[in-house]
Amino acid sequence: MAKICVIGSSAMDLVVTSLKRPSAGETVLGESFKTVPGGKGANQAVAAARLGSEVTMIGCIGDDYYGKALLDNFKSNGVLTAYVEPVTGVESGTAHIILAEGDNSIIVVKGANDHVTPAFVEKALDTIRVADIVLIQQEIPEETVSYVSDICREFNVPMLLNPAPARPISDSIIENASYLTPNEHECSVLFTGMSTTEALRKYPNKLFITEGSNGVRFYDGEQEVLVPAYKVDAIDTTGAGDTFNAAFAVALAEGKSLQDSVKFGNRAASLSVTKFGAQGGMPTRAEVEGSL
Repeated sequence: MAKICVIGSSAMDLVVTSLKRPSAGETVLGESFKTVPGGKGANQAVAAARLGSEVTMIGCIGDDYYGKALLDNFKSNGVLTAYVEPVTGVESGTAHIILAEGDNSIIVVKGANDHVTPAFVEKALDTIRVADIVLIQQEIPEETVSYVSDICREFNVPMLLNPAPARPISDSIIENASYLTPNEHECSVLFTGMSTTEALRKYPNKLFITEGSNGVRFYDGEQEVLVPAYKVDAIDTTGAGDTFNAAFAVALAEGKSLQDSVKFGNRAASLSVTKFGAQGGMPTRAEVEGSL
């Protein structure tokens, strides 16, 4: 069983569905409202656990109702929570999501996720040291991402950085990361002034650009490879990227080839969008393998 360590955010998703996304100053009537567990780190942890890995989550929650619900959700999905801690007097992170016109718009309020500091992560060094792969994202402080990239390099543990939300990152983080998985917008922020082709060629077998319904693109050292997505009728695309990252990491940790790992990630992501909520459609291992 692959050992996966996820360092990142936990949040409660407040999800509104509407036929139309409001413009500035406009009010529209929505169709529904739901509260569901989310956060990029938590999503990736839950997705990896459902795919059969031993997953340890490292992160912070608030000492509020949402925090308790997030912790209970980890436990019900088999995620190890020894390093998920409530922060006194701080609210849990929230994500405010509009589902409209076949896509989503999201505003994230980090809350307790800002307390996922290098000092906090240091408590879990023994767990990180023996992980098969570490997943990390950017809903936590930038200095924590830098710190984790350094210790992963020191421990010789592969690190997969999902650089979302988009922000510039240092060359040292890029060099320390084993895998980078931006979408097209995030790629343009990371590699300002470079074309997609130039960025891919600079980072062969490291940079994997997710292109939504088109699939995932990378450079294998000889040519660009586009691993196509699976076509499905999407109900909710929230969490599809997190599902891809988790499944990609699980496959890599199990020793699958890069192309087979991307294919596994694409299939898991395609299944995830067929149900409501970031975690609602995240598939089990049997569901992914059965559909492959």
